[in-house]
Amino acid sequence: MAYSATQMGQGCVRRFSAPTLPMLLALILLFLHLFAGTAVAWRPWPNHNVNATDLQFGGSKKYEGSSEFVHLRYHMGPVLTENITVNIIWYGTWQRAQKKIIREFINSISSRDAKRPSVAGWWRTVTLYTDQTGANISRSLHLAAEKSDRFYSHGKKLTRLSIQSVIKSAVTAKTKPLPINPKSGIYLLLTSDDVYVQDFCGQVCGFHYFTFPSIVGYTLPYAWVGNSAKLCPGMCAYPFAVPDYIPGLKPLKSPNGDAGIDGMISVIGHEIAELATNPLVNAWYAGTDPVFPVEIADLCEGIYGTGGGGSYTGQLLDGEDGATYNMNGIRRRFLVQWLWSHVLSYCTGPNALDQ
Repeated sequence: MAYSATQMGQGCVRRFSAPTLPMLLALILLFLHLFAGTAVAWRPWPNHNVNATDLQFGGSKKYEGSSEFVHLRYHMGPVLTENITVNIIWYGTWQRAQKKIIREFINSISSRDAKRPSVAGWWRTVTLYTDQTGANISRSLHLAAEKSDRFYSHGKKLTRLSIQSVIKSAVTAKTKPLPINPKSGIYLLLTSDDVYVQDFCGQVCGFHYFTFPSIVGYTLPYAWVGNSAKLCPGMCAYPFAVPDYIPGLKPLKSPNGDAGIDGMISVIGHEIAELATNPLVNAWYAGTDPVFPVEIADLCEGIYGTGGGGSYTGQLLDGEDGATYNMNGIRRRFLVQWLWSHVLSYCTGPNALDQ
């Protein structure tokens, strides 16, 4: 289960000396102006025509969770329409094989070589989203620079604010700093299985937000995802691990032989899709509160195929080795949740029924 919680301001307390009511109201209005945004528009580009073939991954039924009550709206903020670069920070101790699985998933997003159903087909739903000029989110996403922090420079317990300090260390390092790309760069902080992050396991498996200039020096869209293999695999690596409170339920075999990493893959996909469509928390989301937005992956939580919903993942593919997956990468198989299509008002994705 992955969440895109964006409550970065919580827990950050500043003391003021007895503010008057007018002053307090002014501060509240300033906060809303800076972080919430006021312009709300539904499909503000009348000249945007969607090619019907872009909405299809095959001829089968592949839409779940449709609802006329879901009002995902565009709030006029930027989306990632230029070539997207993913910069990874490997925090903690990582095996070479673990890094390879994650790299291959990211590189598969733009690949046209994988057989169907493919990771690139899954990303096609993301590219249907546009900005106010009608420009679509980029089909091009590739892995850029990487930075390792194997000495746990900020400790093995991180808060939401200290995560930003980890990113600052990576982009300001004296040797091989990560490139600064606030316009189309994504910064992905991945923590190893012996690192605890604030709210990890109890509430979140991953989240995204943007860095504060006062901490990092730049406004950079970023996401954090943790390896839950030791701390809470039943929550964040499901269905490759099952919670203790569900006796008798057997976990599925992970496609890459590492339940913790295969569980991370879907969360990484979840967060990258939402970073592309809502990088500064003022673009595509449902609801009226930008501090707690419901985004394109949140709406399809737990749905991986036809029939998905509740505790049922939906119809999946079974490999000859017994592993379970729903899409193909360049050389590997992955299980990644579906995404909400604002054009169809459905959760959609590459489907096992297309085979």
